[in-house]
Amino acid sequence: MNAVELVEVGPRDGLQNEKSLIPTEAKIRLIDSLSEAGFGLIEATSFVSPKWVPQLADAAEVMAGITRHPDSDYIVLIPNQRGLAGALAAEVDEVAVFGAATEGFSQHNINCSVRESLDRFRPVVAEALAASIRVRGYISVVVHCPYEGTVAPESVLTLAEDLLAMGCYEISLGDTTGQGTKDTICTLLDLLCAHLPGDKLAGHFHDTNHQAIANVKHALGYGLKRFDSAIGGLGGCPYAPGAKGNVNTLALHDALEQVGWQTGLNRDKLISAEQVG
Repeated sequence: MNAVELVEVGPRDGLQNEKSLIPTEAKIRLIDSLSEAGFGLIEATSFVSPKWVPQLADAAEVMAGITRHPDSDYIVLIPNQRGLAGALAAEVDEVAVFGAATEGFSQHNINCSVRESLDRFRPVVAEALAASIRVRGYISVVVHCPYEGTVAPESVLTLAEDLLAMGCYEISLGDTTGQGTKDTICTLLDLLCAHLPGDKLAGHFHDTNHQAIANVKHALGYGLKRFDSAIGGLGGCPYAPGAKGNVNTLALHDALEQVGWQTGLNRDKLISAEQVG
C-alpha cells in the first residue's frame, strides 16, 4: 500500500489568523471531530503569548477540554521555555519549534535573528526530550519570503541540519507565502534530499496560487510521506501579507486517493469535521 500521512494543522495554524475570536468550545469540538476522522497527529494549539496571538490565548483550556483519542497524538507550537512549561502542564504528546529561512521573516515573526532563534530553541528542545516529549521542527518561508523575495535552498538546508542536530525528529518545510512552484520546490528538494533522508522531511504548502496539491505530488517523488493540511483550507500567516490558507485537507485527501495513495482517514468524518470548522 502506498501510505501517506496528513498532519492536521487547522486548529492552530488555521485558526491563528482568524480575526474574530473563536469560542474555546468550538475549538474543542473541531479537534474532537478531527480525532474521530483518524489523524495520527493534530496540531491543537500554541502556548504563545496572547499579546502576539490572542486567538490562541485559551491553549490550556483547549487541551484540558479535548477528548484524547488513543490513536491520535496532539502537538502544540511553542516559542520558548515558558511555552514549553505550559505544554508540559497540559500533557501534550509533542511540541513544535519554528524557525525561518530568512533574517527578515525571523525578525518580523519572532523579533530575533535566525541564529538567536536557534540559541533560544536549543535548551527548549533539550528539556522537552528529557521529559520524553518528541519535538518537531518547522521552517517558514522555504522558497519565498515576503520581505526578502527568493530564498536560497542552502539557507533552508543549514537550518534543517541545525534543527535535526538539536533533536527534532522531523522538519516541516513551510511554503508560508504559497508561492512555491514545481521549479522552486524541486530545486529545494534536490538539495535537501541529497543531504537528508526524505523521511526526516514533511511538506507544509499554502495554497495562495492553487499549487499546493501539485507541490505535494512533486514532493512525493522525493520520498516525503508526511504533509500538513488544514480542514476547510483554514490558515494564512499574520507575518506573510497576502498568503492564503493551508492546503485543504479534504481536497488533498481526495487528490491523493485518486492517484493511489492511502491516507487512512475517514472521508465522511472529514466532511463532518469541515462542517464543524
